[in-house]
Amino acid sequence: MSDPNLSSFLWSVADLLRGDYKQADYGKVILPFTVLRRLDCVLEATKPAVLAELAKRQQAGINPEPFLLKKSGQLFYNTSELDLKKLMGDQSNIGENLRAYLQGFSPAVRDIFESFEFHTQIDRLAKAGLLYLVTEKFANIDLHPDVVTNTQMGAVFEELIRKFAELSNETAGEHFTPREVIRLMVNLLFIEDDDALTKPGVVRSIYDPTAGTGGMLSVAGEHLADLNPDARLVMYGQELNPESYAICKADMLIKGQDITNIVFGNTLSADGLHGRHFDYMLSNPPFGVEWKKIEKEIRREAEQMGFNGRFGPGLPRVSDGSLLFLLHLVSKMRPAKDGGSRFGIVLNGSPLFTGGAGSGESEIRRYMLENDLVEAIVGLPTDMFYNTGISTYVWIVSNRKPTHRKGKLQLIDASGFWQKMRKSLGSKRKELSLAHIDDITRLFGRFQEATRDGIPISRIFRNEDFGYRTITVERPERDATGKIVVGTKGKGKGKPVADASLRDTENVPLSEEVEAYFKREVLPHAPNAWIDPDKTKVGYEIPFNRHFYIFKPPRPLSEIDAELKGVTGRILTMISGLTA
Repeated sequence: MSDPNLSSFLWSVADLLRGDYKQADYGKVILPFTVLRRLDCVLEATKPAVLAELAKRQQAGINPEPFLLKKSGQLFYNTSELDLKKLMGDQSNIGENLRAYLQGFSPAVRDIFESFEFHTQIDRLAKAGLLYLVTEKFANIDLHPDVVTNTQMGAVFEELIRKFAELSNETAGEHFTPREVIRLMVNLLFIEDDDALTKPGVVRSIYDPTAGTGGMLSVAGEHLADLNPDARLVMYGQELNPESYAICKADMLIKGQDITNIVFGNTLSADGLHGRHFDYMLSNPPFGVEWKKIEKEIRREAEQMGFNGRFGPGLPRVSDGSLLFLLHLVSKMRPAKDGGSRFGIVLNGSPLFTGGAGSGESEIRRYMLENDLVEAIVGLPTDMFYNTGISTYVWIVSNRKPTHRKGKLQLIDASGFWQKMRKSLGSKRKELSLAHIDDITRLFGRFQEATRDGIPISRIFRNEDFGYRTITVERPERDATGKIVVGTKGKGKGKPVADASLRDTENVPLSEEVEAYFKREVLPHAPNAWIDPDKTKVGYEIPFNRHFYIFKPPRPLSEIDAELKGVTGRILTMISGLTA
């Protein structure tokens, strides 16, 4: 839980900003100042030793960094003689001194403040006459870990992140995944490993390639801490938006994580953690976003590296890069012989079925299913995300499936598991309750077919049930007299010539023999037809909604007629009343 006194203090800073700042911009001041004061307090005790070590190593002409890290006892340090308390002693030079203090931090920490564009806020606060007042407020609160633990500090920081995301509704969805969706994903990720994760001293790694403000990593850390306070989750991530990156990195720093594991940049075009593999992964990539700007780099990797790179199975259409993130995560899985991996990713409906046999999307689905990588797909309610009301799906992917799941895929329709929010946030009007999360987690954990009020909500299929062959059916060309035209040379000599205008395709389930299907479904209607085997393609699609569709027969006509007569009668009565 977050400390209510600390939260109220941080929000009291907003009172100073009111009028000079829009509400949506409060975070640009409060978040970096909170980080700064926390680091200020953490380094306070070791500061004299760090400064002495710096002088000693500089005199000897030796790179001081490793020695300074050792003296600070942290994963960062500061070489400035200033701190926030000392800054208070020189009000007229507060801006200049604050910049000098920031410059004294180790590079990874300076990067956080640069990504926050904190120097811009220093200028803005100074111009408004607020810089000294805000700095003084933070200098007078004790954020030392002995007073505010990492857990408390992390909770407060996350509360601030959520509040500021809510205040800037229009952009919240770009870097903020609803908390309850993350909880569900984390539950599904860890449920099969609960026993292993409760062992003493267990250490696991988790990665988010679209880290945003770090919410997924944080919830995963909380979950593991609840399971086993002695366990350690080492967090990794990459983020493209500079402010989200700064918040994520700052949050990880406050929680005692190594922030060199959080990298900036576009995950798809420039993997910042190349060659690294992880135990667990989570991602909520942007829905339906085109990848034209990075098309050159993606195609180059696919062509030059094939299956030795990330995109060997295929490339989706340029208008939607969702499946590129799926393939990226697959490339980050530990080999099964080394313990394997499991990951959860939120995708829209398009990756389930877009693209026919032979298309990039179909080939990616084919790779995932033929390699038995998908454990389950959970359909979420609509209106769950801040920036879109569309249907979304959580894919749970693993290369270490338990024996009872091998060769199978579970579909869970959780579209009816929701409660209405008291207040909508952007497009988000629905939320999952804790009970809903528990119910969905149980459905996944039990791995059984299930119904709710007679309607199916969990179904289990063999991987091959989603595969099909697209066969090309040819019919002969005929001359003016109706006679079949025959080829006169080459391989087609003596054989009927195909009439392109009569060409058709049929999708045959993988579970069925093509010849048997052809004899039953095609030849009775077109006795002279044949299959062109060179054009046969294998495809895969997951028609999620079709598997949960329940046919409701229409009402009897007599019932509808009686209802119409009743309505007509009421209308006639109303009209007669008007004309009376």
